[in-house]
Amino acid sequence: MAITCSNFRHLSGPQIWRCEMKRTLSLLTVGLLVSGLVTAPAGASSVVTDPLASSQATAAEIATFWLGDGGAHLMSATPYNVRTAVDKVLPISGIPADTKPGTIPPTPPSTSDPAKAKAPGTSGKVFFVGADGQPHWCTGTAVQSQYRNLVATAAHCVYDTQRSYATLDKWVFVPGYSGGTTPWGLYVGKQVSGHYDFTTYDDYDRDYAFVNVYGGVVSSASGGLTNFGRLVDNVGGQGLAWSQPLGSSVDVFGYPAGPHPDGTRPYTGETIESSRGDTSAVRVPSLKAEELMAVDSRFTGEGALGSSWLLRYDKASRMGYLNGITISVADTDGSLRYDTSFSPYFDGELAGVYSAAGAVWTGSVLPA
Repeated sequence: MAITCSNFRHLSGPQIWRCEMKRTLSLLTVGLLVSGLVTAPAGASSVVTDPLASSQATAAEIATFWLGDGGAHLMSATPYNVRTAVDKVLPISGIPADTKPGTIPPTPPSTSDPAKAKAPGTSGKVFFVGADGQPHWCTGTAVQSQYRNLVATAAHCVYDTQRSYATLDKWVFVPGYSGGTTPWGLYVGKQVSGHYDFTTYDDYDRDYAFVNVYGGVVSSASGGLTNFGRLVDNVGGQGLAWSQPLGSSVDVFGYPAGPHPDGTRPYTGETIESSRGDTSAVRVPSLKAEELMAVDSRFTGEGALGSSWLLRYDKASRMGYLNGITISVADTDGSLRYDTSFSPYFDGELAGVYSAAGAVWTGSVLPA
């Protein structure tokens, strides 16, 4: 596993030693988390948590912002275009796993409502207000967890890399989004859990985040808000897989919308798209990423950031195991068409962040 400190040659000897000690403690903590011997402590050294909407009142204001005026802000949002593409990609021989392979099984929707049982799947758009003050979106995925309230996406679709890693404003998730409507609810983010190395060292080997969301809301007949239930109850939740061998086939799901380098726009960003390929290992210097996964994919970068990579995906149930998240794309053959997507390698440290996030209860936006 890459040692992040080696990417910062300006550090002094004592600083490097302290950073190495933090890494050692982090690995010990993650090993215990993954083994199940301990639960995630609040100060686990590899896990960073930040509030998004820390009160029901704030969550209600955020939901009203997005659902008001017939969903005008949802419809005016544009695909996020921060660090969507890279140019120099270097193949590497492999990525050593830091722990034994592990999985958390997926779960289907659990509802007695026949209409909700026909949910479109776990993929959706995450909406937020960027550093420019304008609404934008990435892709996100509902993931199984204890409280059925977890969304996975790229960390830089939650943390604002243009404003010293503050969290992005008014963050929400809309599964199955289409044309300004929220038929499966809108879910306001309450807290984000990410990796220390991303927010501290700008290390894109750790560009992943898990967001705990409040129960869903929809617009009521009177123009207010109505509670809509827990995310995974409504749409299901993908499983999770870590420390898996490379060369595995994954199905990629996202909402690509941006242009290829040649200017063509094969995707609208209005519907979920998919591609399939085998994973390999690469290094991307511009992202300070020493060990990323790559997969052949024609997705453009804008809109596809945060796309899910599902291992052992079953078309009938639309369930699999989340094993990657798109953080960038590249044109590797010089054809002026993007052909490859990249993800952090899901290892024991990611499993530790997931474990910490999965233990967070959120509740509903409106009082029950």
